[in-house]
Amino acid sequence: MGHALIFDSGVGGLSVVTEIRKRLPALRMTYVADDMFRPYGEKTEAQLKTRLPRLLWELTETIRPDIIVMACNTASTTALSEIRAAVDIPVIGVVPAIKPAAKISKTKTIAVLGTPGTVKRQYVDSLIQDFASDCDVVLKGSVNLVDLAEKKLSGEAVDLNAVKTEIAPMFAGRRGASIDAVVLACTHFPLLKDELKASVTQSVQWIDSGAAIAKRVEEVMAGIKTLRPVQLGPESALLIGPDTSPARIKTFHDFGFTRVVGLLA
Repeated sequence: MGHALIFDSGVGGLSVVTEIRKRLPALRMTYVADDMFRPYGEKTEAQLKTRLPRLLWELTETIRPDIIVMACNTASTTALSEIRAAVDIPVIGVVPAIKPAAKISKTKTIAVLGTPGTVKRQYVDSLIQDFASDCDVVLKGSVNLVDLAEKKLSGEAVDLNAVKTEIAPMFAGRRGASIDAVVLACTHFPLLKDELKASVTQSVQWIDSGAAIAKRVEEVMAGIKTLRPVQLGPESALLIGPDTSPARIKTFHDFGFTRVVGLLA
């Protein structure tokens, strides 16, 4: 069966959980949301590299999973190597889906929509150079969309005008009008895909890496020879902060995490 620790700054990793459940329905998952330190997109590289390796080590020692899925683009593009050095199990990071976006784009104008902490990283620049050098790439950072996704999954209605206002600069001018593929480089953003689609009039493909992550989890799990013992019982979501409103608890229940625990950090 196996056991995976899914980690994100908030609810964004639930978009990855959905894809993993499709591919590996028997895989047991424990979800951890670092609510207290959200949004990661506003944190410095030094802050994330200081916090995350120690935190993931502590979680690994406590939860004893077989693998860690860093379901956060900002954390993955900032501190993945440091996290891998701190723990003794495989760590799967999130790679913005720039390569597939460049492949499917007919106009060769694509956008990368992520947090400010993701779109300004050298890692993203390297992905563009390696896989989208023939494309005009528009970078757009947003923390407001993270907040809107969090509110949506806490039961609040999404203000479509706020979504439109947030992404309108990305589609401005001739350059923006040529965009035909947008990379959702934050795991929160697929949770707003319906609202994002409704906010533009041009034909755009919205691409995230959830399915690719699920495939990688399957590959890594298949290569693990000895799985750690798994305690039976409900799957848990651990919320560091905590933000445990009834509506938010219901959201985690809806995604299969029937035990929700608030942790004091």
